[in-house]
Amino acid sequence: MTDTDTDPEVDTTETDTDSDSTAGNTAVETLLVSSLEESTGKTAITLALARLAAAEGDSVGYMKPKGTRLQSNVGKTLDEDPLLARELLELEAEIHDLEPVVYSPTFVEQAIRGREDPDELRERVREAFETLAADHDRMFVEGGGRYDVGGIVDLTDADIADLLDARVLLVAPYEIPADIDDVIAAAETFGDRLAGVVFNDVPDAAYDQLETDMVPFLEGRGIPVHGVLPSERELSGVTVAELADELGASVLVDEGQDGYVERFTVGAMGPDSALRHFRRTKDAAVITGGDRAEIHTAALEAPGIHCLILTGGHRPSGAILGQASEKGVPILAVQTDTLTTVERAEDIVRSGRTRDADTVDRMERLLSDHAAVDSILG
Repeated sequence: MTDTDTDPEVDTTETDTDSDSTAGNTAVETLLVSSLEESTGKTAITLALARLAAAEGDSVGYMKPKGTRLQSNVGKTLDEDPLLARELLELEAEIHDLEPVVYSPTFVEQAIRGREDPDELRERVREAFETLAADHDRMFVEGGGRYDVGGIVDLTDADIADLLDARVLLVAPYEIPADIDDVIAAAETFGDRLAGVVFNDVPDAAYDQLETDMVPFLEGRGIPVHGVLPSERELSGVTVAELADELGASVLVDEGQDGYVERFTVGAMGPDSALRHFRRTKDAAVITGGDRAEIHTAALEAPGIHCLILTGGHRPSGAILGQASEKGVPILAVQTDTLTTVERAEDIVRSGRTRDADTVDRMERLLSDHAAVDSILG
């Protein structure tokens, strides 16, 4: 009777321990890099931290549980971030482990219809993590898009941090004081797992206020701030030449193609309003119809406009081309309509921030100069 009672208790205990163990490797240090919104430099920061840890002698691994940077709605084209990580960190890992869940629009629809089992997905993530973590001292886990993405299947970044027993570094943008509300809300979501915050791509105009007022305020609330990284043009946008290549545009005026574009503005207003608007904009490209000569003229008079992108396949007048050439403002022409062009151009700027080793090299230097890397790594 005693033996019968004892054996099941032993079996049950062993089973529970296996299911609750974090990826079967209690020695691995795991940091999940999350973000308040998309395109905050999360990938570059994750890979730069991994390389800085590797430079100190640690064996490092990488994982992005939810693939969110997809080129097709059905998710057949894989997220580019794990591919870059595998190359830069010299990992011999399978993509299906690096990115176990392809979080495509089709996947979301299937999940809402009950065709994806959250428990099975969590187990898939756990098993992939076990495989990747087996031979490493540290694991760097990249969140997917915003920190709250994945709630449909109980796989938000907070859920994944719990699943993998990970500390969390939150990457946040900052422009105005009200942005701190979002940081506090995310900090409450992560709770004790939050290791701290790094502000990235902070514009010069906001830098002093953030360091002088906002950082002490957050730390007074128990939210550590491990770094304030200034905006760097090379990390915040793409050159006009890169933009032309990605858009498949015809280059009508080729002067100034080495200029950087960080944002886009649509020339859909009258010429007087357009000029006032363009003069308040910097490091921008104007996207407008190729037949809107008055908008072209207004854009060429604004010092912050670095490029004109003309839609609809229309060619501007020789006078406009001559004026642009004289001012060193490149003009690109595309066949697509304005809305489609805006969507494609914005995607190019977003994805252009972390697509190569040079970007990660720059981020390593920024972190070394402006962040407490030792505190982040723990």
